[in-house]
Amino acid sequence: MLVWGSGYLATKIGIQHAAPFTFLSLRFTFGLTCLIPALLVLRPAWPRTPLALAHVVVAGLLMHSVQLSGTHYAQYLGLSAGVVAVVLASQPVFTALFARRWMHERLAPRQWTGVALGLAGVLLVVWHKIDVREMSLGALVALVVGLAGVTAGTLYQRVFCPTVNLYSAAALQFGASVLVLAPLAFAFEGARVQWAWALAGSVAFLVIFASIFAVNALHTLMRRGEATRVTSILYLTPIVAVALEYLLFDVLPSGITWAGIAVTCLGVALVTARSARG
Repeated sequence: MLVWGSGYLATKIGIQHAAPFTFLSLRFTFGLTCLIPALLVLRPAWPRTPLALAHVVVAGLLMHSVQLSGTHYAQYLGLSAGVVAVVLASQPVFTALFARRWMHERLAPRQWTGVALGLAGVLLVVWHKIDVREMSLGALVALVVGLAGVTAGTLYQRVFCPTVNLYSAAALQFGASVLVLAPLAFAFEGARVQWAWALAGSVAFLVIFASIFAVNALHTLMRRGEATRVTSILYLTPIVAVALEYLLFDVLPSGITWAGIAVTCLGVALVTARSARG
């Protein structure tokens, strides 16, 4: 949660120096470079059949290319991190619905209450950052695409790639993302980059901590627990963002924000806590 919460700031810095497709192409190219030593040392298993390979690639394109293109373009087109955080924080709601329909996961009434409380708490946390006047149609469409990508990608990888090695999967998914995003960067953005240390730091942070460590941690947890229980932890991401805003910019949370933090934590506790029988 620390990584994803601070990722909004890193993304905001990065897209000031390169448009989203270009920025993501740089990010995944650097990600591949970082993975090469691990692949050489660990020699992980690779997908054994064309179908298994295709499933890994599809999951990666949804999680990386679709999700991040959508959310990055939403911010690039003017949406604040607060709006992006609220919409992405609704992922556990959709995960619960889809997991119930297609993965036969059943939530207790207590857990459904927790899902609702978590989303309500997030709204309270970031309500003061939401300005409907900044919501252009293009930005909203991009954000919805991003939400669909992360929800579908998370569930797709759990269903169709439950045992794939996460290192080899990351390499394949980064490579596929570069192949898709780089042509878009040249075609629509001219692949223009304003080179700066801030851009390098943003790319390095997002690759090492977000794309590799945080995403792999999410998939590891998804393998060991219910989809809704795991993704409900994402409700805590805006809280981390608020904490970093206070530490870095001395922005003191309001009383309503504190109330939202408490409600969100209660919601996550209700979703993640196991029943007495479990």
